[in-house]
Amino acid sequence: MGAWPVRWAGAATAAYGVGILVRPALMARPCGLDDEDGSVPAATALLIRAVGVRDLATGLAMLAAKEGAALRAATVCRVASDLGDAVLFGTQLPDPAARRKAAAVAGGWGALCAVAGLASRSVRK
Repeated sequence: MGAWPVRWAGAATAAYGVGILVRPALMARPCGLDDEDGSVPAATALLIRAVGVRDLATGLAMLAAKEGAALRAATVCRVASDLGDAVLFGTQLPDPAARRKAAAVAGGWGALCAVAGLASRSVRK
């Protein structure tokens, strides 16, 4: 199958990273971290943008890494980040409904990247 599943997951991750860098509300709203008027507090936007930088960097690493150990490491970093997000958002967000939603989305991304890694022969080498 080659590396295309990991490359695709990396591209999607990088695109999401750019999205929340440009528009933090894309992450703040579903997490219940926006204000009643829909605006995102500056401190929240800063932290979401930091997550965006991380997602962009790990996504680009999944796109650019050489097949084998480097691609495997990039994929593991992505999965670990998503699982960490699932645990933290799922236990620390103020709203219980937002906790469940954010944990499911982050866990889903982690599962997607893990399955992509397992499906890619070039990662398993």
